[in-house]
This record gives sequence, C-alpha cells and structure tokens, in this order.
Amino acid sequence: MRVVAYRYRDEASTASPSDALGEEMLAAVERVYTDVALPTEPGYRPERDRLLADLQANPADRVLVDNLAALGNDPEDIRHWVQALASAGAEVVSLSSTAIDLDSILQGANLANDQRRRRLREGHARSRLQALPPPGKPPYGYRRGQGRYLIDRATAPVVTAFVNEFLLYGSLRGAVRFIEGKLGKRISVSTGRRWLTHPVYRGDLQYQDGNVLRDTHAAIISRDEAAQIDRLLRRNRPLPPRTAGAPRSLAGLVTCQACGQPLTISKTAPKSTSRGQAKSYLYLRPSGCPRAPRCPAIPYDDALLRIVNQICQELPPAVAQFTAKIPPGAPAPSAGLQGAIAAKEAAIAQLPTLEESGILDAETAALRRYKLRGEISALHQQLAQLPPVNLQELSQSVSIPQFWLDLSEAERRFFFREFIRDIQIVRQDKDWWIELVLVF
Repeated sequence: MRVVAYRYRDEASTASPSDALGEEMLAAVERVYTDVALPTEPGYRPERDRLLADLQANPADRVLVDNLAALGNDPEDIRHWVQALASAGAEVVSLSSTAIDLDSILQGANLANDQRRRRLREGHARSRLQALPPPGKPPYGYRRGQGRYLIDRATAPVVTAFVNEFLLYGSLRGAVRFIEGKLGKRISVSTGRRWLTHPVYRGDLQYQDGNVLRDTHAAIISRDEAAQIDRLLRRNRPLPPRTAGAPRSLAGLVTCQACGQPLTISKTAPKSTSRGQAKSYLYLRPSGCPRAPRCPAIPYDDALLRIVNQICQELPPAVAQFTAKIPPGAPAPSAGLQGAIAAKEAAIAQLPTLEESGILDAETAALRRYKLRGEISALHQQLAQLPPVNLQELSQSVSIPQFWLDLSEAERRFFFREFIRDIQIVRQDKDWWIELVLVF
C-alpha cells in the first residue's frame, strides 16, 4: 500500500511532520508534501499542486492530512481538492481527533451561501424601496454618485449621437456604423437596440422583478424622443432586413400583387443624353418573380408620384373613419389613463400622512409607494403608445402632394412608414395601379 501525506502549517510554526504523524505512521508514509501558509497569498500552495500531479502519474492508496481543513481556504475549495484527490485514486484520511467529515463541511458551506444570498436579496429589496440603482456596473453613459446614476460626460455624448442618428434616418445598423466611423465606438446591433429601448436611458430604473420607477435620474433620451423611437422600431419590425435605413423611401414597402414578390429598387448604368450629360434611372423590379414572362419593372419616379397622389386622396377618409369608431361623448383613451395616473399619484401623496398617524409603518408605506410608482410607469407607457390626439389635423396637413414632393428621401421614408403598412402593385395587361394598405 502506497501512502503519502500533505501538511499545511503556519510560517511561524516549528512543528515537525512527526509531531502529527507519529514515528510508526511516518515510517509508512512514502513522502510528506508540506506547504507554508503565506498571509498575503493564501491560495499559493505549490506542494498541493505537486501532490495531485504525482498522484496522476503514480497513484497512491491513501493521502494523510492533519485535518480536512488543511486542504483549502473555504469549504468549496476543500470539496474541490477532496474530489480531485479521490479522482486520482487516493483515499483522503484525516488524522485529527476533531476531524469534520466532508458532508458536514458541505452542509455548512451551503448554509453559509444560503444566508449570504438571503442577505443580498434583503439588501437589494431595501435599495428598490428607496429607488436606488440596482447592483452591478452602471450602464454605458452613466456613472454612480449621490445614491443614483449621474450622466457621464465622457461617454454620454456617444449615446446621444447614436440616438440622434437613429431618429434622423430610422436605421439601427446605420446608427451603429455611424458612431463607429465618426466616434470610434464599436458596438453590436443588440447593444444599440438596448440603448434605444432600455428604461435607464429615459431616466427610469428597471429592477429584476420587472418593476420600473420613473424619473429617478437624469435622462439621456427625452420622453418625446423615446415615443418616436418606439414608433420607429414598431413600424420597422415587419419590414424586410436592411430596408429600415435604405436610401429610397419606397424600399421594403412595395409588393407585386400578381406574383406576390417584394419589389426591390434597381438602378441602371448612366446613359448619355442629347445634351451630353450622363443620367441613370431607378426601377422597381420584383425579386424572384416565378412567372414567365417575368413581371415587368416599373419606373420608380412614376410609382412614387402615383403613391403620393393616392395617399393624399385616401388618408383623410381613413382617418375620419378611424376616429368615427369612437362613440360620441365617450372619453378619450388618454383621459382615462391620465385619470388613473392622477389617482395613483394622489395615493402616493397620502402615504406620509398615513405613516405619521400610525396607520402604516415605514416599511409598509415604502412598499406601497414602490408598487404605486411601478403602476404609474406602466400607465405612462400605455399613454405613450396611443395615436396622436391631433390625428385629424395631421392628416389634413399631409394630404397636400407638394408636402410629400418637397421632402427629402429620408424624410419621405419616415412619413411613408408612419401611415402606410403595405403598397400593392396591381397589374392588368400592360397597365398597373396602386393599392395602399394604411396603418389605420
């Protein structure tokens, strides 16, 4: 039977290996591995590592230790090394009369971990009731200070530039490329989406339980910008990939009804005109048309002009029909939400009085305030998703053809996707016309 031993002693200790092992047992031990405790580096145990390496190369039957606690600095470390030595084929034997078995050590470790997790949860719950930031690294663009998030002047301009670029062109990938090229900040598309949608950039705190508290710190994205971002992301969701920020306003909106294929925009090679100037033309062509012969292309400018004229004709009646569905005298949806918000804010204002009169204790009042603020935040979110109150006036303003023709392609793309869900090209022989599917 091959037997080895491992000892871990303090630097000031003068005890020899025979003091613990005894003369007879020391004679049976082939080798004693001894590490000296270093207060500055408790994990530095070269002899313990050498012991495991030797056992893997030349297995032993038993490893004698003064106590299982000598194998590691904490219960998890002890369990790891007992299992590592056992996997090498050696039985770990403790020589101490007060030795604690491995199961007792692990039970104590689990109990200590459970207590630590419970204390952390209690601390996080107290922080939530006080509207303090959650634990962890602050989001990009912020820093911690004064018990809340503060705007970091070094990084917040990057987020602001990203948001402005997205609001201008409506392209998430385009905004990602913009800040990488202009500011040298490289992020993923998912990170960019999180910047646009996470409540923290709108001045709110979101906790692990899903509750959101409004106006807890300075916002990088204003409420109006946040509402516009939500509309842009919502309308871009059903569009084909990479068309959200396409340079042409009709990209991703037009479909051929005959073959069911989306129409992509193609550009011809420049051709010289009679005046000697090179000019190129844009066409809408069905991609992957299965018909034979294929559905012919349509001049882009002709389609654009027809779409503008048709939306000016169809938008006001569609809006009028949409608003007519609301019963006369019925309160607007926004009025009901605003009333609910006002009622909950009044309830929050009564909490200090109830606390002073002894009806509520401090903890109950804080918990009730936390829940009410979360409910108010949810109501504000519903309010922001409602259509604009001046929808009728807005439809009259955008029903002038010159309004559309004076816009840039990026501006026209913004308004098209605000009102149009789909554009169908209907063909009959060589003739074709437009059918609009509005969002109303």
